[in-house]
Amino acid sequence: MIHTDTIAAIATGMNTAGIGIIRISGDDSFSVVKRVFKNSHHETLKTIESHRVYYGYIYDEEHLIDEVLLIPMKAPKSYTKEDTVEIDCHGGILVMNRILETILKNGARAAEPGEFTKRAFLNGRIDLSEAEAVIGLIESKNEYAMQNSLKHLTGKFRDCLNSCKDRILYETAYIESALDDPEHYDLTGYPERLKDQVESLIEELHKLIESHKEGQILTEGIHTVILGKPNVGKSTLLNALLGKERAIVTEIAGTTRDLLKEQVMIGGISLILIDSAGIHDTNDPVESIGVDLTRKMAEEADLILMVIDASVPLDDSDLLVFELIKDKKALILLNKNDLVSVVSPEDIKKYTDQKILKISAKEESGFEAFREYIKQEFTHGKLPYNDELYITDQRQLQLLTESVKNLQTVLQSIDNGMPEDFFTIDLTAAYDNLCRITGDLVEDDVINEIFSRFCMGK
Repeated sequence: MIHTDTIAAIATGMNTAGIGIIRISGDDSFSVVKRVFKNSHHETLKTIESHRVYYGYIYDEEHLIDEVLLIPMKAPKSYTKEDTVEIDCHGGILVMNRILETILKNGARAAEPGEFTKRAFLNGRIDLSEAEAVIGLIESKNEYAMQNSLKHLTGKFRDCLNSCKDRILYETAYIESALDDPEHYDLTGYPERLKDQVESLIEELHKLIESHKEGQILTEGIHTVILGKPNVGKSTLLNALLGKERAIVTEIAGTTRDLLKEQVMIGGISLILIDSAGIHDTNDPVESIGVDLTRKMAEEADLILMVIDASVPLDDSDLLVFELIKDKKALILLNKNDLVSVVSPEDIKKYTDQKILKISAKEESGFEAFREYIKQEFTHGKLPYNDELYITDQRQLQLLTESVKNLQTVLQSIDNGMPEDFFTIDLTAAYDNLCRITGDLVEDDVINEIFSRFCMGK
């Protein structure tokens, strides 16, 4: 347990609301609130019992500030494992600031961003991967992101890592014991047994690494660029998916010259939709900038929706778009299906083998098939958060990757017939990288960087 000074911060959003919360944590939390809180009889509290709710008032000396509820939590049964007090007050910005100022005047200091969660980590209530899950939970944009963060927060990822760490530690200890006491530990045939263990560990860690790309898509959204030549109905499609008039729609080709970015939920997944300028050869310098931006966004997209006007023949501009979607995850939307079609799916298949759907953005027909495509392509037709664990944090991904590299070096040493003491070098490195994920072994600057990403009061 680390004994620390007392910190305070507003834990709710800085906007007008029904209730605001001021959080206090540290050795002097109870002493601080005794100086500012009076009960319903306008008496200063002599004693404070843990995990009770006290009704009363906050005073700045003799000046009444607000009517509040006081919730004290004695260490270690609190979020930080320190003495903690939460004050539930009225949710006005001025009221919350005045209460916080009074608390700071009476012995607390202003908390840094994420300092409450940092103390929870330093005091051993959560590990570093669980602390990062708190950020993910706060920033969740959809059900997938929330459920995945909850799995991390409740220790599923930690348990998986601890299992791998224990297996690595066992093998390292066995080798070192055998080298120190060869009479009681026999290493005959051990390299082959170790090889099986290491390959199994690599397979388990690879599953976590491979989950990262899909995890990012499920939590952050599918970056989706709508491509096509001018006037094929890209903006109409955007408006239809959003259910509102976001993009200007006219009969004039080239209306969209800048990139429009919007978010829509389809089957529980976020699509980050980008309506782009029409792809075509142009001498207009403004249009050229828009076309260049579109090309760049298409290169970085998770999904491309190529819109084709089925009511007019394919031309060179369509062929330019076919070239852009080559080797990309793309869906061809044969639009304007409400008009007489002169382009068929067979015509398109001469240029690409991407999946084709017939739609009418204007009539909003064919959208069910589109939603089913998204569901099948990005969730394999089921809700993955029911079973799967996804890695979404870049720091965790890098350390998992480094740990696998260390274990692969162990396999190379075994294949090369190296002495057993060589194995322990890379086994220890793999173990250390996994420890850095959970925070058992981590540098101060990394800890500070992680918790600086938190909001104030968390």
